[in-house]
Amino acid sequence: MNFNFRRILWVSILLLFILSSLLVNFYIDWLWFLELGFESIFLTTFWAKIATALIVSILVFLLLYLNILLFRRLTNDEPINITVNKGAYVETLDISSLVNKFAVPVFILLSLFSGIAFASSWQTVLLFLNKVSFGISDPIFSRDVSFYIFSVPFFELVFGILSFVLFISFVVATFLYLAKGALVIKNRASFNLSSLGSDLFTINREAKIHLFILVALWFLLKAFKIYFIQIPNLLLSENSLFVGISYSDVNATLPVLYVLAVLSLVFAVLIIISLKKGGLKVLASSFVLYFAVSFLGLSIYPSVLKSFVIKPNELNKESPYIKNHIKATQEAWGIDRVSKRNFSGNSSLTIEDIKNNEATIENIRLWDRAPLLDTFGQLQEIRTYYDFVSADNDRYMIDGKYRQVLLSARELNSNSLPQKNFINERLTFTHGIGAVVSPVNEKSQEGLPVLFVKDLPPKSEKKELQIKRPEIYFGEKSNDYVIVNTKAKEFDYPKGEENIYASYEGSGGVEMSSFFKKVVFALKFNSLKILLSDDITKKSRIMYSRNINERVRKAFPFLSFDKDPYLVIDDGRIFWIYDAYTLSDKYPYSKEVNGRNYMRNSVKVVIDAYNGKINAYISDKNDPIIKSFANIFEGVFLPIEDAPKSLKAHFRYPEDLFTYQTTLYSVYHMEEPQIFYNKEDLWEMPKIKGSNRGEDMGPVMRHLIMKLPGEKKEEFILMAPFTPKGKNNMAAWVAARSDGENYGELIVYRFPKQSLVYGPKQIVNRINQDAEISRQISLWDQRGSEVLQGNLSVIPINESILYIRPLYLRAEGGKIPELKRVIVAYENKISMEETLDLALANIFSGLDEFKKDSSKVGKSDKKISISAEQKNLIKEANQRFINAQAALKRGDWARYGEEMNKLGEILKKIR
Repeated sequence: MNFNFRRILWVSILLLFILSSLLVNFYIDWLWFLELGFESIFLTTFWAKIATALIVSILVFLLLYLNILLFRRLTNDEPINITVNKGAYVETLDISSLVNKFAVPVFILLSLFSGIAFASSWQTVLLFLNKVSFGISDPIFSRDVSFYIFSVPFFELVFGILSFVLFISFVVATFLYLAKGALVIKNRASFNLSSLGSDLFTINREAKIHLFILVALWFLLKAFKIYFIQIPNLLLSENSLFVGISYSDVNATLPVLYVLAVLSLVFAVLIIISLKKGGLKVLASSFVLYFAVSFLGLSIYPSVLKSFVIKPNELNKESPYIKNHIKATQEAWGIDRVSKRNFSGNSSLTIEDIKNNEATIENIRLWDRAPLLDTFGQLQEIRTYYDFVSADNDRYMIDGKYRQVLLSARELNSNSLPQKNFINERLTFTHGIGAVVSPVNEKSQEGLPVLFVKDLPPKSEKKELQIKRPEIYFGEKSNDYVIVNTKAKEFDYPKGEENIYASYEGSGGVEMSSFFKKVVFALKFNSLKILLSDDITKKSRIMYSRNINERVRKAFPFLSFDKDPYLVIDDGRIFWIYDAYTLSDKYPYSKEVNGRNYMRNSVKVVIDAYNGKINAYISDKNDPIIKSFANIFEGVFLPIEDAPKSLKAHFRYPEDLFTYQTTLYSVYHMEEPQIFYNKEDLWEMPKIKGSNRGEDMGPVMRHLIMKLPGEKKEEFILMAPFTPKGKNNMAAWVAARSDGENYGELIVYRFPKQSLVYGPKQIVNRINQDAEISRQISLWDQRGSEVLQGNLSVIPINESILYIRPLYLRAEGGKIPELKRVIVAYENKISMEETLDLALANIFSGLDEFKKDSSKVGKSDKKISISAEQKNLIKEANQRFINAQAALKRGDWARYGEEMNKLGEILKKIR
């Protein structure tokens, strides 16, 4: 008795501990969602999980318990005896009491575990109940796409539950009847195929009725699965050519599946009827016939059809289905709306064209993220406990000009605090501060970035970038909880030899307004100091889940997010913007990439870095999935029109979506089945090597401010080039527009196939083969320094392509890369100079005129005297250039290289 009491006590304590932990986490999460104003997400999700678990648990329990009731009714609750051999004697055990005692508890446990397992499918249930039509029908069954996106996953869930219950029921019933002796399995050697089962086992009437009912239900369930799951999923089947129903599916698989569905219904009825007579033969015949039709119809017949009918005429037979696949893939990934334009790529640019595209030239990106972050870290972290995590592209109107900049937040890294303790980590050092902003194309005389925003507190001469509320409590680095509005001094920023302190004035975090909340948070964060600290008052606020990556996923567990959130300065405040996606893997006929075949950037999530407030704006009103979620979570998603105009100006086309779209478009721009079948016009996104050490820098994809051909003004775009598969020349380039009414528009510019336009890899090879550039890089690399070759930018101007590549120089072992050279390539010309302006001037032979009009090169009122020696050098340089051009026309590359090398030496002497 004493032992039982102690056991009950320990079990009770364990259950109480588990329950208290669950309740604490539940309450903490409730306070967090309440703080954000997203209690509808919390409550709807919670009750959906509870309802799903309860319904599944009750359903599973009732179906399992019905088997026990049926067993008792059929057997009149007779004893179940099992004989056990114990050496010299045989013992008979009655297990009826065990069944009566443990059946219900076991079924309850199975039901609870089933409910918990299927509770995670709450999203499937809610989307089915709130489904919105796509307005697009599949080409085979003429069903709306919403049937496949919302209904089929629900049917799969129902089938999973019922098949699980049916399997457990059959196992339990079989065990009971075997134990009772109502079902006896005979010696296999006595099995006679002609008897179809009667010699394999014997079964009495009550066992027969029960088990036959279960088998009939299995056939009914098979009919349900075939019609509502297997047949629709044919539209997702993948073969060597495409995704979706093929010729063999339509003419072989589909008819056989219909036959099997009908046979399943017929067999279910026949098995019930056969309970009176011939049951075992009907049962065995049903299984044999079902599996025979399944094997012959789904394996043998389609193979024969493919070999003798389809293969000899594959293109002709599969063309309609290839067309369905191309169309559906374009719709599912949003590349059906790509505008197509021609781009000659070989019109001659002049110095006038360069000046007419001044905004494009001024925003050519010379600073890459990695070297810029290194430089920011060395120049602007200021204290060891500050970090720059990432550099983000954005655009601003600065001094009346549209400028592209790179921004990076100065975040607090609590792991780097010199003195780590509760007060420092939780109460004093609570936030990062400010940001660093640099234009993408400017450098100082030392080769360092020009800073539009810098220092502590952040200062800027540009009114558009001035930050009035620089504190960053929520960011990419922030993770641990902090408590603000305490009696302890809250560190703001260092100033000389002293520190500046401040008090939090926002509404972020949960107010610790009661002793109960203190207790709960102390339990949650396993810190008794929260409970005992005199610094924490009723007005103190605790901030947790501050990392924006964790924050958005916790707030919206049903959305997927872009890998690159970006920083925005708006109205003197700091915000983070996340692009959120709705995904599916059930779009019929669509190509799957990384487990999904439908993707939309349906939501723009904005996070206030000071308050942690989250606003979610619907950016794609035509997406039925986000419409369904908006119906489920009322009041959570705001219309895009509600976003502040100044903030909306910073929304941009998302990078992850663009990557998927360009990857797919490289194949699915081929809309004719014959071209697609033969893969005649495959493209690829070129990948180039980064530095002379050869690391792969990935696809050439850049944010640009430029004037698109045929447009009147510059705009912010995301651009990527294409080359033919296995070739290096340019095939096309695609732009995703981000500004104003043109937001979201995709335009592809195609080069003529009959002419050669150098591609990125060819330009990189030419740069690396240039004798002067190669010599200079080798020289730098040998003097205790390291040369870093930056990303190659592909810049379309008018109907031509410019290539720009920066070169950075970093002391060996140092961490401050300096922008030392800019390489410009255009057609057959390559120039490497200290600035972009000088390189362009050399390329377009307009140095003097360009200097006169360029604010970056600078003006001078001083008269420059030229010596006789310099005049002779200029004359010789001119002659060398003439000789080089003549060699170029003759195709004499060796002479051309020799003359250009000598020209380079002369120009150095002139400088």
